[in-house]
Amino acid sequence: MRVREMLFEQSIDLNVNVSTKDEAVNYLVDLMEKSGNLSDKELYKKEVLAREAQFSTGIGEGIAIPHAKTKAVKKAGLAAMVVKKGVDYDSLDGEPATLFFMIAAPDASNDVHLAALARLSAMLMDNDFKSNLIEAETAEVFLNLIDQKENSITEKNAEAPSDSFRVLAVTACPTGIAHTYMAAEELQTRGEKLGIPVKAETQGADGAKNVLTTEEIEKADGIIVAADKKVDLSRFDGKPVIVTKVSDGIHKSEELINRIINKEVEVYHHDKNESDHSEQDSLGHGIYKHLMNGVSHMLPFVIGGGILIALAFLLDDYSIDPSNFGKNTPIAAYLKTIGEFSFGMMLPILAGYIAMSIADRPGLAVGFIGGMVANAGVTFSNPAGGDVNAGFLGALFAGFIGGYVVLLLKKLFVKLPQSLEGIKPMLIYPVVGILLTAIITTGVNPFVGMINDGLNSVLNGMGSSSKILLGVVVAGMQSTDMGGPINKASYVFATSQLAEGNFEIMAAVMAGGMIPPLAIALCTTFFKDRFTEKERQSGMVNYLLGLSFISEGAIPFAASDPLRVIPSCVLGSATAGGLSMLFGCTLRAPHGGVFVLPTMGNPLLYALSILIGSAVGCLALALLKKKLRSEAE
Repeated sequence: MRVREMLFEQSIDLNVNVSTKDEAVNYLVDLMEKSGNLSDKELYKKEVLAREAQFSTGIGEGIAIPHAKTKAVKKAGLAAMVVKKGVDYDSLDGEPATLFFMIAAPDASNDVHLAALARLSAMLMDNDFKSNLIEAETAEVFLNLIDQKENSITEKNAEAPSDSFRVLAVTACPTGIAHTYMAAEELQTRGEKLGIPVKAETQGADGAKNVLTTEEIEKADGIIVAADKKVDLSRFDGKPVIVTKVSDGIHKSEELINRIINKEVEVYHHDKNESDHSEQDSLGHGIYKHLMNGVSHMLPFVIGGGILIALAFLLDDYSIDPSNFGKNTPIAAYLKTIGEFSFGMMLPILAGYIAMSIADRPGLAVGFIGGMVANAGVTFSNPAGGDVNAGFLGALFAGFIGGYVVLLLKKLFVKLPQSLEGIKPMLIYPVVGILLTAIITTGVNPFVGMINDGLNSVLNGMGSSSKILLGVVVAGMQSTDMGGPINKASYVFATSQLAEGNFEIMAAVMAGGMIPPLAIALCTTFFKDRFTEKERQSGMVNYLLGLSFISEGAIPFAASDPLRVIPSCVLGSATAGGLSMLFGCTLRAPHGGVFVLPTMGNPLLYALSILIGSAVGCLALALLKKKLRSEAE
């Protein structure tokens, strides 16, 4: 179905004045209803808002394409409007949206809304076309512009011979909607301007379209894979291949095409024994990715076990037997035992999933056992373990050792006869892999134990001023990138120290992580003139997020104004972490925010640390941010 066939004059308004995202949606829904496409206006609006809650349809570059597929739609249709002054629509690039297209698709349709999305996204990549739509004075002119553009795209696609493409591309984004098609259109349009025919395969939400053929791949100079999700690269074996982000396909299309034409790209060689990945990682990024895979799987065990152990101490009676504190009463003993089971799994899980990230499923068991060998502190002089404290670092090494051991075994046995292929995952990888990993880990354990013992000695021997400085650093790290590598490094260090009995570091880190959303929430409450109405509404939610130790609530604010928000949050977090250390606060649970306050050491002083840190962050942000002009001004 053509875009022009879905859009009519009565559902177009070229001079709309709305000030919020909700008002924009309401206005578009009213336009959609005028075209007679809806059987239930309120249900349709509800579905549109539910879609927005999943992922903003403000695709950037001043464009928003809200849409829904629901039984409230009688027939597929479009509505369009222009907001010349722009409106904040939570767009991916943070810029106001000016040009809106709303899509309505019946529940029984064959993904007609996705086809319309694809076509619209491609058309709107032409900046001149987009500008002409915004400047159109009448709905009739607006419709004629769309009709002409759609005709030109159809003619261009029909003219392109199937065997004449010098550059091929595959585009894909996580949602498979707008950016997938925008990147494809930009690459093809840029190629046309350069005189270099480009064909782009789109791997969108409705499946792969414009699929590259074997003959086209054979004749092409090279392939650009602009994708933010996994793409099968095996068909490009022996061809020059660039693997990059989908956003580069939109913003760096000319550079990518020229790299292919100028033969500045390495030839890709597919190894069938290794899993395909849609990106070519640097060594550092690859190590980080494997580590984070292990940490993300480990955290539920740490959090669940840590909170249960903390509750056991809260519910126990210290006076019964101080040496058995945590297990003096039946309920406390039960909670602590279950918590210890969960906590005891953290290191094997860490190692197992690091190895699995490196070598796929065969690495899981190998890494898991390596982690257990490290956790037990096994040495050649004492196979039963217990002599050394390999701990977190040992398990981390075991995970990488296990993963690369399995990769080595895959290469060594690649030429095994096909009839014996089945014994590799059932016999060679688990038996040889576990044995080799255990031997190497056992040899490494004493050295890792020395590092751990030295680190613990340093931490335990720190004076009060040194501990305050440590608290300032690890808590400040929580606010630097809010979920990025620096934030995670701080949190992983704190959780690793829980197993060593250093509970003060965890308290400082959690305080630091609570500050960003709390500081922003306070600032939006007491300094309203620094924020838009939408930001003030989001700020209220940050109270709950901050109290729950969920730093992500601060990310939209940091992304839109990093030079003011991030330094303010770092200052507030560092203050809270330093005070937590100064007051000797401890935390056995690695998560929970204020909800685990009763389980903490010095809980009232801990709450005071968070309050002061939040106030410092709030005031710093208020000083750095300028007042917004009122509408009258």
